[in-house]
Amino acid sequence: MAVIGVGMLGYAFMGKAHSNAFRKVEYMAWPPPLVPRLVAIAGRNQDAVAEAARRYGYERWTTDWHDIVTDERIGLFDNGGPNSLHAEPTIAAAEAGKHVLCEKPLGRTADESHEVWRRVAATGVKHLCGFNYRFVPAVRLARELIDEGALGELRHFRGRYLQDWGDDPTLDTWRFDPDQAGSGALGDLGTHVIDLARYLVGEFSSVAGIVKTFVSGRRVDDAIEAAVEFESGAVGTIESTRLALGRRNAFQWEINGSRGSLSFDMERMNELQVFLDGEARTRGFRTVLVTEANHPFMDFWWPPGHIVGWGDTFMHEVHHLLRSIADGTDVAPHGATFEDGYRASEIGEAIVRSSAGGRREQLTFRGLTENE
Repeated sequence: MAVIGVGMLGYAFMGKAHSNAFRKVEYMAWPPPLVPRLVAIAGRNQDAVAEAARRYGYERWTTDWHDIVTDERIGLFDNGGPNSLHAEPTIAAAEAGKHVLCEKPLGRTADESHEVWRRVAATGVKHLCGFNYRFVPAVRLARELIDEGALGELRHFRGRYLQDWGDDPTLDTWRFDPDQAGSGALGDLGTHVIDLARYLVGEFSSVAGIVKTFVSGRRVDDAIEAAVEFESGAVGTIESTRLALGRRNAFQWEINGSRGSLSFDMERMNELQVFLDGEARTRGFRTVLVTEANHPFMDFWWPPGHIVGWGDTFMHEVHHLLRSIADGTDVAPHGATFEDGYRASEIGEAIVRSSAGGRREQLTFRGLTENE
């Protein structure tokens, strides 16, 4: 069975989630498209990265990401580091001929994100941006229902991503440093909502937004609100905040069409609320437990009714990328490419401009060349 060497940048939150996915995919998705060999992991703190290498099962560790880029045993570079380290290492890895997975946001700005996409696309390697919520079984089932026309004409999207950990003014984390993070709740949470809206409803055409910082002295946004319009004519709202007390990881969205509606809450991630028009007597939403054998990704898992978890979405994502590498198939449409990562950044910056200027912003997107 073919093997691919994996090099990981980052040992904390995303490094742990991605490493767990590579460990699990070999036996839960048997036979895997490629067998991941965990060759090396990089991080800034020597003691922490050494411990992570031991725990996660990497053959070696380093405090210099260049060591991973130049390691010829590595065929896939996974960037789970801070936002400030997304661009340069990812570009360098691709230009060294390695396939690349980079966490979101792709860059700290739209310009940086576009440069990553442009440089990586020029190498011809496979590239995937880490919007893992595309790989939630209920989200994939929603996409299937939409593609089948079950909802009819899509009219409304409402999406919000609410957490509460940012309410502590004494927190010291790179996520509150604009030089390292680029933005606050917008890049951390809002980009997930933007990407899911694009994945399920379609491309944005305009946005009108409000960006707000509530915690005194904080230099990134605490919350964003936006009214959006899609190229299809559908309309929607987007909200993200890290100050919604009591909301631990509430990524919630609803889509209304001419023939039905769907609703989802990440804190109940195995359920999809479905309403399809037609039955007047029992009219209303019904709860679909997305664990049946014919539901997305369930061939990897357990008998019906045995739920999967948040961490499993990363295994689905990794499996998708490994399949794309092994078979030469496209990462899109179900995987987010670096173009998707760039477009999410462009939409986010339009929301910021709208808030600053007090006006609706029309969306335009750059191609890979000036003529596109």
